[in-house]
Amino acid sequence: MVMLWEDITVSVADKKLLSGITGIAEAGRIMAVIGRLPVNVVVTGDILINGKRSLYSREVSYVAQEELFLGTLTVKETLTYSANMRLPSKMTKEEIDKVVEETIVEMGLEDCADTRIGNWHCRGISNGEKKRLSIGLEILTQPYVLLLDEPTTGLDSASAFYVIQSLCHNAHNGKIVICSIHQPSSETFNIFDDLLLLSSGETVYFGEANMALKFFADAGLPCPSRRNPSDHFLLCINLDFDLVTSALARAQLDLLSSSNSALGAKKAEIRETLIRSYEGSRLMINARRRIQQLKANVFYGERSKGHYGEAAFVVSNIISSFPFIVLTSLSSGLIIYFMVQLHPGLVNFAFFCINLFCCLSVVECCMMIVASVVPNVLMGLGTGTGVILFMMMSSQLVRPLHDIPKIFWRYPMSYLSFTTWAVQVQCVSPFILN
Repeated sequence: MVMLWEDITVSVADKKLLSGITGIAEAGRIMAVIGRLPVNVVVTGDILINGKRSLYSREVSYVAQEELFLGTLTVKETLTYSANMRLPSKMTKEEIDKVVEETIVEMGLEDCADTRIGNWHCRGISNGEKKRLSIGLEILTQPYVLLLDEPTTGLDSASAFYVIQSLCHNAHNGKIVICSIHQPSSETFNIFDDLLLLSSGETVYFGEANMALKFFADAGLPCPSRRNPSDHFLLCINLDFDLVTSALARAQLDLLSSSNSALGAKKAEIRETLIRSYEGSRLMINARRRIQQLKANVFYGERSKGHYGEAAFVVSNIISSFPFIVLTSLSSGLIIYFMVQLHPGLVNFAFFCINLFCCLSVVECCMMIVASVVPNVLMGLGTGTGVILFMMMSSQLVRPLHDIPKIFWRYPMSYLSFTTWAVQVQCVSPFILN
């Protein structure tokens, strides 16, 4: 299993963040990527898995820096729920339970397996345990490629070391593991097999992690004996010298050797020196040669993992919402119908409740559509409320239909609004039913 990327360019607005990045990741090795990118970027280039443009969602799992969970579920229930939804249907309950237990042990979640995750009003597991749980949710599905966004964020040094060691174990079992990481401890850094260093959109270094120190030394930037290698790399390539200054203070560089004088050079000269050193090195030549060899071979895709689709989500949401909507329709209908003293009779009351149920169902569907488009919860609530109010304004609830402006408000919005039809149906129902 091999994953490669060639001439990857990432741009936002009129600025290039990555320029022609090329690299390769192989199964059995874990790679660290040092460098940040913002969101809302445009990516061009080729990303291949086993030499093919595969369906990444079927072969690649991604662990975000922040994960959302159902706070009322325990750690074990969350893993079991995900396993039942995503593992192959031919697996028995005993096999699924075994995978869940192995994942719990592998991620060190035994002590909190039966503890609720928690939310804003219910205390649960720690942030470090949530991070390990988010990784475990992807590990239990056994993806071919595992991508992680800063998996050690929020963890202490010991926990971070344990997490990276677990990821290394997964990589040695035949998986491709790539994770972005910033300023890991020296013990954690030594676990990584490969290293990709980025600066100003250029590849500063790509190769074996244990050879990076020699590369920087050959480029005239040797690492002092008491400095963390990852800190040294960031100090050399970081273009924000305010951050560099604070990092120098934290590292107590007055105790280090005179080799620090190399860092006093201009930032552009340091970066250009490193980039030229990499572009002319055997590391880049070997990477290019390896990619060309992979292009000449024919590879076969792997069987996809079992994720539920949009249709299953919509149907399950409708089924789960049905009792709540029915209860809301009946309870509010009982209060409103007899308080307003509408037409008496069980049939009229039942028709009113059915009409109210249909309105609530439409509102539920509208909110589902908004939720699928708007990622932020508060923004989604505001957008959904605005859509419902917009429909109500274009109906007969505010003004009679003949007083509504014809352009846009009456045609077509009034006839597209569910409240227009709900009001008309309720007005004519006594004549139809009696």
